[in-house]
Amino acid sequence: MIRTVTSMPAPEPASTHAVIPSDWRRALPVLQASGVTLRELRIEDAPSLLEMLSTEEVSRFISPPPTTVAGFERFIAWTQEERAAGRYICFAVVPAGAEHAIGIIQVRQLAAAMDVVEWGFAIGSAFWGTGVFQTSARALLAFTFAVLGTSRVEARSSVLNGRGNGALQKLGATREAVLRKSFLRDGIYHDQVLWSIVSDDWWQWMCAAPPSRH
Repeated sequence: MIRTVTSMPAPEPASTHAVIPSDWRRALPVLQASGVTLRELRIEDAPSLLEMLSTEEVSRFISPPPTTVAGFERFIAWTQEERAAGRYICFAVVPAGAEHAIGIIQVRQLAAAMDVVEWGFAIGSAFWGTGVFQTSARALLAFTFAVLGTSRVEARSSVLNGRGNGALQKLGATREAVLRKSFLRDGIYHDQVLWSIVSDDWWQWMCAAPPSRH
């Protein structure tokens, strides 16, 4: 195991993330964070997702996204079916002032009852470097550990994806291994970095967060 983060950066105070417990299999709650809302995907998000996630700079390190509005509409319907089955959760990322999704952030079941999950994300490049991802990721992690009761969150990122790997390191994730030739894209197998965040580290991190100031 190679640990690239020796100490976790201080997170935003827990009070900045409103996590509303709910029966998420029936419908996802709305998660409010500073400058961004995470909510269930809607069919009306399909055009904006096509625009945001189909560009070369976004799609080069992820599984090929749908190439039409209809394709994204089918994807959105699929996410709701999988959520109802308890296997998968996908939030729309909606920045303040916007109406439709500019990206997605998701978790999928790797073990029984969401005890171990894999998460992934895709954000339109116009919002890179704005803090939208970091804020969304913290809100999702709070939901995953507090509401789902997850013990371990895994992420996989291409070794060539410097931006993605840097974002995961900034969140305090632990780099555990390189998975050789584990991702097929355009007929070529690529190596991926395996990252993790476990619940003990998360709760220790949150307890160490400074109190919010009003």
